[in-house]
Amino acid sequence: MDDTLNTITRDVLEVITPDELLEVLKKDEPVVYTGYEPSGKVHLGHAITIRKLRELQDAGFRVKILLADYHAYLNGKGSMERIREMADYNRKCFLALGLSPDRTEFILGSSFQTQPEYTDLVYRMALITTLLRARRSMAQITREAEDHKVAEVIYPLMQVIDMVYLDVDVALGGMEQRKIHMLARENLPRLGFDAPVCIHTPLLHGTDGSEKMSSSKGNFIAVDDSPDEIMEKVKGSYCPMGELEGNPIIEIVKYFIMPEYGRMTIRRPEKFGGDLDLNLDELLDTYSSGNLHPLDLKNAVSDYLIEMLRPVREYMKGV
Repeated sequence: MDDTLNTITRDVLEVITPDELLEVLKKDEPVVYTGYEPSGKVHLGHAITIRKLRELQDAGFRVKILLADYHAYLNGKGSMERIREMADYNRKCFLALGLSPDRTEFILGSSFQTQPEYTDLVYRMALITTLLRARRSMAQITREAEDHKVAEVIYPLMQVIDMVYLDVDVALGGMEQRKIHMLARENLPRLGFDAPVCIHTPLLHGTDGSEKMSSSKGNFIAVDDSPDEIMEKVKGSYCPMGELEGNPIIEIVKYFIMPEYGRMTIRRPEKFGGDLDLNLDELLDTYSSGNLHPLDLKNAVSDYLIEMLRPVREYMKGV
């Protein structure tokens, strides 16, 4: 049990609460859920949560992925027709990233979000949720706008009720989901339902150094990018000399490359110090001390990413 808990909590920012998670782990096949707006390319920001879902599957969880078409529509991400096309692309990418097709359910939000019972629960949530709380919960999720839409306060109420309909034990998401998850933990017991355990993963900075990698901002590396696209995007990424915080290249090393390989080989000409073979702590120390040039690190990251994402490219070609 301790080993399982350590695996689940590795590289996550918080678990609310660890004691509740231990109780969930005693179930035969607990359910973990996360939702994605199918509105653009699947990128490394998504892959952080997919990696954690894979680890949860290995720990005995059944995975439910909400392809949140109505949520994307409420968030101004395009027509329902286009969003549903993207939902199918999302499903293929998530399977290509290694989720088990036998133990992963993909569920369109529109398949249940118009049912009378669901709507009734949304109305009941609306009665116990303040307007301010609903808007605050959407601060990191909605697109920036001067004239806010009513849809922004419907969205979090629906997301909370989604957890009831999907019979969720654990809700997984990036830190931008935290306020909605806390809304669920506070209000679902008031409606007579159990509160889910919440696991929050880090947000990956955009390749331009902005707070969040996003397909709408164009600051992403897609999981099905070609090798040339990966090299070009990594080469152009924000990676200040010696800086670790807010550095997307360092985050890719920490959350993708090192968990997969354990060590990294950095190829360098002898006149620049020769090759390096480093674990994570050694790499962070070397980079922060200024003894590893950003270009050398980027070249190595490109090589590793191209190899890591090769199965995704091959899978996507075959479907």
